[in-house]
Parts: sequence; C-alpha cells; structure tokens
Amino acid sequence: MGTRSRGGTSSGLLLLLCLHSSLLCKLSVTHPRLCSVSAAGGGGSGAPYVGVTIGTAVTNLLSPSDLAEFLRAERITHVRLYDADPRLLTALASSGATAIVGVPNDELLALGSSPATASAWVARRVLPFAAASSKNPGLISAIAVGDEVPTALPSALPVLLPAIQSLAAALAAANLSSIPVSTPLPFSIVLDPFPPSQAHFNQSLAKSFLVPLLAHLANTSAPLMLNLYPYYALMQSGGVVPVDNAMFKPLPPSLEMVDPNTLLHYTNVFDAMLDAVYVAVRNLNVTTTGGAGAVPVLVTETGWPSYGDRKQEPYASRDNANTYNSNLIKHVATDKPGTPMRPGAQAQASVYIYELFNEDLRPGPVSEANFGLFHGNGTPVYLLHANGTDGFLGNDTTDRTFCIAADDADEKAVQAAMDWACGPGRSDCTAIQPGEGCFQPNDVRSHASFAFNTYYQSQGKAGGSCYFQGAGMVTTTDPSHDSCIFLGSKLDSNVTKCDGANSTTPQTSDAKGSAIWRLRTGRENGFLLILRLLLSGMMAVIMTNSNFWT
Repeated sequence: MGTRSRGGTSSGLLLLLCLHSSLLCKLSVTHPRLCSVSAAGGGGSGAPYVGVTIGTAVTNLLSPSDLAEFLRAERITHVRLYDADPRLLTALASSGATAIVGVPNDELLALGSSPATASAWVARRVLPFAAASSKNPGLISAIAVGDEVPTALPSALPVLLPAIQSLAAALAAANLSSIPVSTPLPFSIVLDPFPPSQAHFNQSLAKSFLVPLLAHLANTSAPLMLNLYPYYALMQSGGVVPVDNAMFKPLPPSLEMVDPNTLLHYTNVFDAMLDAVYVAVRNLNVTTTGGAGAVPVLVTETGWPSYGDRKQEPYASRDNANTYNSNLIKHVATDKPGTPMRPGAQAQASVYIYELFNEDLRPGPVSEANFGLFHGNGTPVYLLHANGTDGFLGNDTTDRTFCIAADDADEKAVQAAMDWACGPGRSDCTAIQPGEGCFQPNDVRSHASFAFNTYYQSQGKAGGSCYFQGAGMVTTTDPSHDSCIFLGSKLDSNVTKCDGANSTTPQTSDAKGSAIWRLRTGRENGFLLILRLLLSGMMAVIMTNSNFWT
C-alpha cells in the first residue's frame, strides 16, 4: 500500500466548518450537469459488495493454501492484492474469491515505456488465471496499476497512464477486455472536499493526468479507484467532525453535516467524501468517445486502525475500528443507500476494507501496523458485528460482553484496580505473568484488561462487576489477541486452560474438513511447562509444537 491519504487541505477544513454551520456560510458555486461518474459494484457493474485487501508485510503469514481456506471460512469473496504473486493466485483459484491484482509502483517504468513488457506481464500474471471467455474473466476481477502514485511516487506519474493503456491493450488482444485496468488514487487529490458541492481537483494534475485518465476509464468501462479514509478526515478536522459522524453512528439532525449549497444532509463522512469525488469529476467535463457511459467509482481502500499512539492518535482503538468497519459493511452491503447526491442501491459504491491482517512489519506510525481485522495467524483483532451479510466475516458478538480497562482512566487507578482484581478479587492472573500467553503487550492497561475481564466473567457479568472505581468499561469487542484468549470469547471453546494460562488445543489438518490455519510460531518450552505443572500439582494438557485451531 502506498502512503495513505490524510484528508483534505487546510482550506478544505475551513469549508468543513461551513458544512456544519450552513446558515453562517454564503458560498456560491456553479452546478454543471452531474453526469460523468457512477458507483461501482465491482469492476463496474453488479450489486455493491464489501471486499478486503491483503498485505503481506506480516510475520508468519498464512501459507497460500491456508489463506485460501481462511477466505472460504470467513466467506470473503472479493480481495485486493498488491501484486500478482502466482503462488497466491494459484491457491486463491480454489477459494471462490475474485481478486484485484496489483502492479507495484516500482514496475511502472518498465510497463509504461514498453507495450511488449506489458504484454509479457499479462501473459505471465493474468492469462494462467483467466477463463477463456471475455464474459467470464475468472479469478482476476481487475488490475490496479500502482498505488497512490501522485503522492507516493510522483516521479512515475508520466508513465502511469501509458502503463494502464498498454495493459488494457494487452488484455484486449487476449480477448480479456472485460478485466478493467485502473489505478488507486489518494483522496488527497480532491481539494476543498467539504462541503462536497465545492470540491475540485488540483488543476495542474487535472489537465495533465486526470482528464486523459478519466477519458480512458470511460472508454474502457473501468472504474475510478480511490483510497478513502474518514479516519484521516476526523484526525485532521481539529474537532470539527464528530467522531460518531466518521463511524456511521446515528446523529441528531442538529449535528448532521449540511451542504449550504445543495442543502443535502450528510449523516456520515464516508458519503460526503464520495459526493466530493463525484462533484470534482463532474467539474472536469471529461469528453469520451463512442458513447461511453459514466465512470464508476470503486473504493479500493477504507478502514480504521485498532491501535495507535495514545497521544497522537486517540481515536485508534479496537472499539472504534470495530464500529467503523461493522457499520461500513452494513451501510454498503445491507442498507445500500447510495449518497445524498446519488441515492439508491444502484448508486452504492463497493468498497475494500483495509485490511485483512495486521501488517506488523510495516514501518511508520504505530497505527500503520494495526489496520487489520485479524492477526497474521488468523486470530481476530476484534470480532465484527456483520449481521445480515450472508455470513461474510461471520463472527457477530452482540451476545458477548467483556470488561477492559477504560480508555480515559488514570493509569494509577488502573494499576490499583488490577492489584485488587488479582488479589482480593481472586482473579486468576497467571496468564499475564512473564512468559505466559497474555504477558505481551507488557503494559498496565493490557494486563488490567485481562484481570478485569477474568473477574467480570467469574461474577457472571453481574451489574457493577466491571466498575473498578471507574477504571473498567464493558465492551462487545473481543479483546483476545494472538494466543491470548480472554474468558467469554467465542474462541474460548478452542482453548484448554493450563494453570490459568491460555493454550491452544492441537488439531490435525484435514484437507476435506473445515478451514485450518496456523497460529503464531511461538513455542512453549515443554520442560518448563512440565516443571510448572509438577510444582502446581494440577493436571493439564501439554501442548505440542504444532499449534492449529479450526
């Protein structure tokens, strides 16, 4: 993934103030005919859907075959890859999923300067995974050329459109013109995005690149791909955007964003950003050939981090990430409202959640490594509330509650409450001792969350059992992570308690059975485990070195 868009410019933030206070704003804007973009249900047609992106900067990533099983188990049918790895594509061919395959930014020069190289790339990376008929492209649903090139690698911008055109021509020559070719762009190329009716593109970029790109996309029925993050709009708004508005939570009418020019009400930031794109594209008045229709919009990345620097990114939390992604799935796949400018299910854009796994090897801010729905070993970072989506990421937890350390509680109060829970409260805190499964991350809040939840569950989740003098809070987000399984988790049935610690029960692989994927490769020292059991005088199940769960 390229450098993610961080929202609009400073002028856009000033206009956002107008969007929330429309009576104070007297903005004038011309209104050309809105006719040049539409929503994309995939490559450009069909019902809207939610897919996921798969990055590979992950320690101990699932093998390709295990990943294919994992996708089947979670009923994920649309994925975006950042390259076209033949090993992964071969495995995914049996998963039932379709894939957007990527061309990395460092390959743009070769593809953009040589049509022959583009033809060879298609022959090597696409043809083995494409059906013979252009009406049924098979595994590969689209090709994403580069990623956020205008901001991530602006020096490659001159060869980006030639690369797209050469790949499209090579696909057409192979009778695979139904596979669209586009490039994911950052939302930051949209200037003054709030209110949406004011939005426009950077003029120099528009004339030199966007106008010819959009003409090509229209003529080839390919979507305009965009990476769109309400999270970053919230972070840069200086408190103007209500956090609930960024996460699709219902707002009273007085807090809804109102475009002072159209008087349209916006209940969420995601729709406002989409409408800003529609307006910016419309204002370019792109001319197409051969009666080409509107350019569909496909959101190739959107998401929310589950963890970040507490001071720099206070909204990066598991609960917020769960809320955003769960509501996004409901918004796109179930409600399908479209946007205020483009209402209705047929106008609802499809999206790809960034991302399937936490990429713990990614450099940069802490949040960059914490956008995943799952850890690299297949255990959930949090469990989504994805009801009514035919089992997609089917791990609803509305009937489960957990007790964790409150985000706003003083650390000294959290420490004191944990001391009580592990002492007079008689919580079994063995698992948060050094060397145990829940010792990492080694910080007060993480350890306290385990202790609080153990007490809370032991009390039958009774009222007041998660108070801890204000240091605790109830959540429906499962705080389990890696091999640390909290009491009350749906994963708890896959765990055998060992002296209070969490251990994963070994399973054998069955190629014809349900999905199996590897847990992390951390090994329990058998000798120390036996010694601990002898000292405790308790019976336990001794783990083997090959840890699996289904």
